[in-house]
Amino acid sequence: MKIKTILVSQPKPQTEKSPYFDLAEKHNLKIDFRPFIQVEGVSAKDFRQERINVLDYSAVIFTSRTAIDHYFRICQELRITVPDDMKYFCISESTAFYLQKYIVYRKRKIFFGERTFEDLMKIILKHKTEKFLVPLSDIHKQSIPDLLVKNKIKFAKAILYRTVSSDLSDLADVNYDILAFFSPSGITSLLQNFPDFEQNDTIIAAFGPTTSKAVADANLRLDVQAPMPKAPSMTMALDQFIKKYNKENK
Repeated sequence: MKIKTILVSQPKPQTEKSPYFDLAEKHNLKIDFRPFIQVEGVSAKDFRQERINVLDYSAVIFTSRTAIDHYFRICQELRITVPDDMKYFCISESTAFYLQKYIVYRKRKIFFGERTFEDLMKIILKHKTEKFLVPLSDIHKQSIPDLLVKNKIKFAKAILYRTVSSDLSDLADVNYDILAFFSPSGITSLLQNFPDFEQNDTIIAAFGPTTSKAVADANLRLDVQAPMPKAPSMTMALDQFIKKYNKENK
C-alpha cells in the first residue's frame, strides 16, 4: 500500500506556496493540518501569585510573538501602563517589528538579535545594568534562563502562557498513514486524547531531537526523523521517505 494521507500537527500554512502543498501534489497525497497543542494565557489572578511587579523591570526579553501578545495582555488586564522608556530585546528583527501592534516602534528603545538567543545575548551583555523580565511559557527552553544566569544578568521569568493539549476527539475515527510531530507536547497530546493509541502501521515523523526522544519515551516507533544532513526540513524528510516507501510497496 502506498502512502496516501498525512496529518501534520501544526496549523495550516497561511500561504499557498508552502512546501507541504508541493509535497501533496508531487506524491498525490491528502495532507491535513491540525494543531495538537494550543496556548492559553495565564490569568491575572494566577500571575499575581508569581509575585512579579512588571514595573520593577527596565527591560523585557521577547523570544516569540506569543510572548509579546501575552506580556501586553497581562499589562492590560492588570491596568499597568508600560513606560515609554521600557527597553525591548527581541530574538529576531521580525519579532521586534511585531511590537508595532502595541507600541509606536520608532519612538522606543528596541534591540534584536539575528535569530538565536545566543545572538541576542551579545546585545544583552552591552546592557548589563538593566533589570530584565523574560515572559515565557510553562514549557520553555531551560537554556534561556541558564544563559542569563551564566552571564550574571539580573532577570526574572514571568510565566504568562501555558501549552495545553488540544481536544482531538473528532479525529477518533480518522486514520492517517503518517503523523508528523514538532514538539514533545504534540506526543503528550496524542496520548492524552487517545490513551489506547496503537501505532501498528502508522508512520511517525518527528522534527528535532527532543521530539524524537518523546516518541521513544512513549514506546512508539520513530520512522522519519528531521532535520538530517540530507533533509534539513520536515517536508524534505517526508519526501525522501515517501519516495523510498512507495517504491518498495508497489
